[in-house]
Amino acid sequence: MAKPLEAELVVAPDLEALSRLAARRATEVVAGVAAAGGRCTIALSGGTTPRRLYELLASDHRLGAPWQQAEWFWGDERCVPPDHPDSNYRMAFEVLLGPLRVPSDMVHRIACGGAPDDAESSAAAYEAVLRDRLTGGRFDLVFLGVGADGHTASLFPGAPSLEEREHWALAVTGGPGLAVRRRITLTYPVLNRSRTVFMLAAGGGKHPVIQRMLDGGRTDPAARVRPEGDLVWFLDDAARYGAAGGRPATA
Repeated sequence: MAKPLEAELVVAPDLEALSRLAARRATEVVAGVAAAGGRCTIALSGGTTPRRLYELLASDHRLGAPWQQAEWFWGDERCVPPDHPDSNYRMAFEVLLGPLRVPSDMVHRIACGGAPDDAESSAAAYEAVLRDRLTGGRFDLVFLGVGADGHTASLFPGAPSLEEREHWALAVTGGPGLAVRRRITLTYPVLNRSRTVFMLAAGGGKHPVIQRMLDGGRTDPAARVRPEGDLVWFLDDAARYGAAGGRPATA
């Protein structure tokens, strides 16, 4: 029998409730690192799911942790200019880092730009930043999402990047259905050393892959994120129980 997913499972009625729970927990993590005298390092996710969470960190939880003293990174980035609508950096800056007034020297975006030929050198440059700035090679907090195909960051099913064992950042090419295929992603060697990882998933379209992983499936890229520290899955009812979002009577 497959071994169930080893993670804390937090299930909320909808994306708003999920975001509020995750924002509170993230604030506690960052405040705890600061209280212990550490320099908190955070990797952000792109996509639509974490946007509300970021808004809450910059508003309701603005005073709950020393955000300006944290160092900010990204789990992946599309090879587009930083002001492009598809840029993960742009979204995070607009709703989180800008409102929090995080100093620019504490923000380490993945400078991929719009030239696909630059991706490999950009990945190497970003890895050098990670190795220089991450104490002990570990993030304190990582936000990740889950795609309907099971991908996380830009680690896609069947991609060679899933077997990477040395590099912390790689240039990759996503599937033909993606608007921006050329990307840079963090890899398991650095993700799985993290102290805390939050996996966020919302919507009924995510339910099949979520159920597969909860049942013990380990082939999906997201299921292979197994940090040395804490792994917390934040799901809304639809992602956990199906499109209707109905909880079982015993849940």
